[in-house]
Amino acid sequence: MFQGVEQSDSERHLYEACPLCASKSFQRFAQGDCTNHPSYDPVLFPYIYWHKCDDCHHIFTDGYFTDEAAEIVFRKTQDNQRVGYNFEANRYVSAEMIEKVLPYRDKGHWLDIGFGNGSLLLTAQEYGFSPVGVDLRGESVALIKQLGVEAYHDKLEHLTFDKSFAVVSMMDVLEHVPYPNDMLAQVGHLMEPGGVLFVSMPNCESSVWHQLNANNVNPYWNEMEHYHNFSRQRLYALLEDHGFMPVRYGISKRYRVCMEVVAVKKP
Repeated sequence: MFQGVEQSDSERHLYEACPLCASKSFQRFAQGDCTNHPSYDPVLFPYIYWHKCDDCHHIFTDGYFTDEAAEIVFRKTQDNQRVGYNFEANRYVSAEMIEKVLPYRDKGHWLDIGFGNGSLLLTAQEYGFSPVGVDLRGESVALIKQLGVEAYHDKLEHLTFDKSFAVVSMMDVLEHVPYPNDMLAQVGHLMEPGGVLFVSMPNCESSVWHQLNANNVNPYWNEMEHYHNFSRQRLYALLEDHGFMPVRYGISKRYRVCMEVVAVKKP
């Protein structure tokens, strides 16, 4: 059992069950220190407590931020999250990502949820897709709209669209979502039959992940904006539960230890 001061539920809504399978059988698994995180503010609790589900083996935090705490976290925008950041270099990275999608969809509306620096959307536009973005950082939305991209500053569940999407991307987003099942259900309703879902996130069953753990230098235990650590196996099962067929696995160049998965919406 890990020792430490217990966090107040005034800062996080504490999970009473596994956020993926709803099992109430889980154990504290690891502890992280947020104090060196770029988004950390000293008014926030300095530690993260991670749990592991006894039934589906998913790893998740003890809870997710309240709206008030999330507002504090999102006051800061890291340089690599700013629209236009290092755009020429990121264009090459985005192009490699888009080419993983092209065998399954090569035109249509592309929705990027949590578009960050905007490189993926702007490069998708260059490939002939019609880009639409959603992000929780208002400054980012204002900037990308100035570049001619349709974009919204809101949570996905608050939005309605007059179009269906050929591609929905969530690059390093699903691990930030309190309840991924709800997000995937919403996404499925927005997509065309046979549409492509493109996701990326850290892979906690990769050999690199285990090596970082062994050397006690795994940065993701201290990642205060994440609520989940997915394995490839658990992610695939979750996607299939929501009617998506994983068709391609790859290594992400965006962040350390990350995987990219292309999945097709089943008819």
